[in-house]
Amino acid sequence: MENKRVAIIGAGISGLLACKYTLEKGFIPIVFEASNEIGGVWTQTIESTRLQSPKRTFEFTDFPWPSSVRGRYPHNTDVLKYIEAYSQHFELLPYIQLNTKVIGIDYVGVSDEEMDSWDFWSGNGKPFGSKGKWHILVQHAEDFTTQDYEVEFLILCVGRYSGLPNIPEFPIGEGPDVFYGTVIHSMEYSAMDNESARELIKGKSIAVIGSQKSAIDIAAECAAANGLGNPCTLVQRTIAWALPSGCFWWGINLGFLYGSRFSELLVHKPGQNIIYSALATLLSPLRWGFSKFVESYLRWNLPLKNYNMVPKQSFLQDMSSCKAFLLPENFYGKVEEGSIILKQTQCFSFYKQGLIIDGEVDEPIKADLVIFATGYKGQEKLKNMFASKSFQNYIMGSPKSIVPLYRHIIHPRIPQLAIIGYSGSITNLHTSEMRCQWLAHFLDHTFKLPSIKEMEKEIEMWEIYMKKYAGKEYKRACIAASHIWYNDQLCKDIGCNNRRKKSFYDEWFQPYVQSDYVGLSPN
Repeated sequence: MENKRVAIIGAGISGLLACKYTLEKGFIPIVFEASNEIGGVWTQTIESTRLQSPKRTFEFTDFPWPSSVRGRYPHNTDVLKYIEAYSQHFELLPYIQLNTKVIGIDYVGVSDEEMDSWDFWSGNGKPFGSKGKWHILVQHAEDFTTQDYEVEFLILCVGRYSGLPNIPEFPIGEGPDVFYGTVIHSMEYSAMDNESARELIKGKSIAVIGSQKSAIDIAAECAAANGLGNPCTLVQRTIAWALPSGCFWWGINLGFLYGSRFSELLVHKPGQNIIYSALATLLSPLRWGFSKFVESYLRWNLPLKNYNMVPKQSFLQDMSSCKAFLLPENFYGKVEEGSIILKQTQCFSFYKQGLIIDGEVDEPIKADLVIFATGYKGQEKLKNMFASKSFQNYIMGSPKSIVPLYRHIIHPRIPQLAIIGYSGSITNLHTSEMRCQWLAHFLDHTFKLPSIKEMEKEIEMWEIYMKKYAGKEYKRACIAASHIWYNDQLCKDIGCNNRRKKSFYDEWFQPYVQSDYVGLSPN
């Protein structure tokens, strides 16, 4: 193995996978982790957090869940123990520097003018094609000293859901500054230990702002703590399709509807040939029917209409944008008893004692504590890591685009760098492992990248696809409705068979899971 240095930023699931697979190829990676433990977002969850997907779909390909973990949706403590056991089993800890925060990265040795002249990534489409190197400046938490590292390849595994909270802006006199109570972001709440979090919410009137999974979970946790005495108000702008636990609905496996190769025939996929395109068009009524089947089941099984919680968009659109999520246990039971109050609004403001919804000053929401569960500025966090203004602009793309990555991993104009974990799917562990296998083969010279123009053309096709099915204004990469097709492209790059099942029926009608992609290698 050539003496090339590889650095990985982040020791969450993606960082650990990147470490494991680069080790297998003979590299000696160094992993920088800002916190004092591994596990990423699973080290900072609220007390009630469980897996979003069944554990069989959230499993490393070569490290099964221990038999002691029972139930379909393990608790966050079990997930973290599983991740820690994985790192111990593959002896990853010696390569990880904890309490080491990366405060800047800079690519040196090649001018902007030279990079602009390249037809291929890094000059020749290979992982170490350029004479340039990455300088990484880190700060050690113990003594606040800084240290500079130099590597030939850099892998960013910093995640979308941490670091830089997204908080709405308000006109002067209408924001949190006029509120006499406490305002925090879900990031701060999740970072608290369980006892501190319980003490914070105990006996308080709480308003939670947000429409996605974290908002729903926090509202349920506040309702469980305070009951009818201090109901929690959940303020939402948009409503997403939320799923009860269970895979079989009216006798149909949800994995067949949205996790099988047949289900992906119904979708126009990026780069597909004319035959697949014609099939997707012909089968569009069935695509509509699948979505309506799920919507009908949810309307029948949950009291959505009673509380004005029927989403305006289709279930397919939420699946295609990774917005559908799993409801916490007995969520609507809490709504029906009155410990959770649902409010939907396009506009709200603060006043001294709480919130005013849609300008209705006669019916304010009184609160002691307001929790913003409004997501993160993941793209901006990524941009801020780069010293180069050119690279910052490349990462941000256009105002209406996502982070532009080839195979959702490589930016065509930022050499010797990969990004893992910025595109969602049905289960992010599976997607990250596929990408890390692909990246390890690329680093090992199994294949080379196409030209920059070809990569940018594919990125554009994926963006058109995501806007078609997820909505034109949605700015997040998601492959949930076409993850098998995406994995096919990775397998073809590596040179292995993309048809992984043993029979025709299984290949077309059974969901694809991690175990179908064990040890990918060229045929």
